[in-house]
Amino acid sequence: MPGISAGRPALRMGPAELVQAAAMARRFYLEGKSKIQIAEEFGVSRFKVARVLETALERDLVRIEIRVPAELDAERSDALRARYGLRHAVVVESPADGDESPDPENLGEVAADLLGELVTEGDVLGLAWGRSTIHMAAALDRLPPCTVVQLTGVYDAGTAERGSVEAVRRAAQVSGGEAHPIYAPMLLPDPSTATALRNQPGIARAFDYFDKVTVAAVSIGSWEAGISTVHDMLTEEERSHYASLGVAAEMSAHLFDAQGRRVGRDLGERCITVEADRLRRIPEVVAIAGGMRKSEAIGAVLRSGLVTSLVTDTVAADFLLKDFTPAPRPALERTDPDGD
Repeated sequence: MPGISAGRPALRMGPAELVQAAAMARRFYLEGKSKIQIAEEFGVSRFKVARVLETALERDLVRIEIRVPAELDAERSDALRARYGLRHAVVVESPADGDESPDPENLGEVAADLLGELVTEGDVLGLAWGRSTIHMAAALDRLPPCTVVQLTGVYDAGTAERGSVEAVRRAAQVSGGEAHPIYAPMLLPDPSTATALRNQPGIARAFDYFDKVTVAAVSIGSWEAGISTVHDMLTEEERSHYASLGVAAEMSAHLFDAQGRRVGRDLGERCITVEADRLRRIPEVVAIAGGMRKSEAIGAVLRSGLVTSLVTDTVAADFLLKDFTPAPRPALERTDPDGD
């Protein structure tokens, strides 16, 4: 390169040049000195320093490596974030045995680490029912002092202590903050029963916190047995009815078609859950879901604009990047409560 070793072969540097380049690179990359500071120390121009540093890279004198833990896929994560306009996207390696099912424990551990980054002291953390959020809560080992509130009822009142109620308690224990669980089923037989439960003091106190939630963690389900909690709680006739409306995804008892439009809104009247308009106003909503069977559902929820960040796996990420066209509406738009 001109100005470094004029008259010498292109790939050769003299010993003095090598020593000087190594010293400048050490100052810049390891000691954090600026090019101006290095120029003053060596009595050259900052432009000469810039050329030397560039040459050091070209001649393999300096190697820059970007490393993330082996279970994280940085390239897919960045591509997914950009494609869907997300604030954060973290893609976890799928199981090496070729199984297209997600590893809920691995997703949960990564999501727990992400929450440790996102939650700050004084925040209100909301946790919705879901197997992924339960695994996440179990993996939590650090959280700043914050209040933790349950955003949905439970799948089965008989398992509350082992599900979302325990997840809320676990998160509050780690953070040292208050816990506001909801001891009620997610789905009720009719709207009047749901309304009566919402007015009970303990549940009403939790609902009062919904507008204060600053970070939320939610799960996503496909509209099929074993992949959606709400699907499994309904009768066969009800499942068929909502399927006829084009349901492709479920999140916190809210149903979405493949384009991310909310359908079957009457179901929400029977549910103990955070309303969609309140969910949209939460500054940070992290969805945790992976696997091929949930891939289309994840895409549908991303299209809804209710999610700002995503923790998923490589199988789902590949589908979302190659086979699913994102909605034109930015994912971070959070002003229209129920806009289609």
